[in-house]
Amino acid sequence: MTTDASDEWKQWHEHRTAQVSEPYGPLALTGTYWLEDYPDGQIPDIPGRWTDDGDAVALTAGEADGLTVDGRPFTGEVRLDADAGPVGAARVAAGERRLVVLAREGVWGVRDYDPAAPARRDFRGIDATPYDPRWSVEGHFTPYGESRTVRVENADGRHRGLGLGGVLAFTLDGQDLTLQVSVEGDGSLWAVFADATSGDTSFRFRFLRPPAPDAEGRTTVDFNRALLPPCAFADHFICPFPPPGNTLGVAIEAGERALL
Repeated sequence: MTTDASDEWKQWHEHRTAQVSEPYGPLALTGTYWLEDYPDGQIPDIPGRWTDDGDAVALTAGEADGLTVDGRPFTGEVRLDADAGPVGAARVAAGERRLVVLAREGVWGVRDYDPAAPARRDFRGIDATPYDPRWSVEGHFTPYGESRTVRVENADGRHRGLGLGGVLAFTLDGQDLTLQVSVEGDGSLWAVFADATSGDTSFRFRFLRPPAPDAEGRTTVDFNRALLPPCAFADHFICPFPPPGNTLGVAIEAGERALL
């Protein structure tokens, strides 16, 4: 069983390494720009004029801007909703770059993904600790009676709401521990956590994505699959920091630790 789990972990790690280094993976992000910071609509190094139009973003461009929308050369004005699909499918492009429209708490922004980004070119891999069964334990999820939102600092220094759906309890090395977790649309869980290795032998915080609990609330807490957050790959992501109670006093010497 341990051998099978170790082989599965190796496949997971290889897939994850390939995924983050894709042309429009997190290493390709070169900037996140909030339109409220550019009232004239002129974003540095991004063609066109981008303005907040209430429930959409208004993009105005001329032929010299060299933009395409939905794969066709674009001139004039168009209203854009937030891009919901993969980065490569973003509506607006400038050559190989993809200009992704996003919204956070009513604030519109644009992200610039460039396959030629230095971070992607210089990527050497992810430092991850090989699989060890001691870091995979059974957990129990208890949902809150109602959803909760806490304000936490994000990687860009701003505070935003983080939705939490319940508590994940587990025992590790004889210690009873808990994490506040979010519940994803497919029922799986998501935790933002730090531990005694954070900022030392691991990135300052990491993500954990346990599978959906069963009818009794049981799931697997596998720190072998602890993930580096997107902001470990590019400074322009706005990852949330761990909420109160999610800084563990134990050293989680497992999972993804840092970039090589």
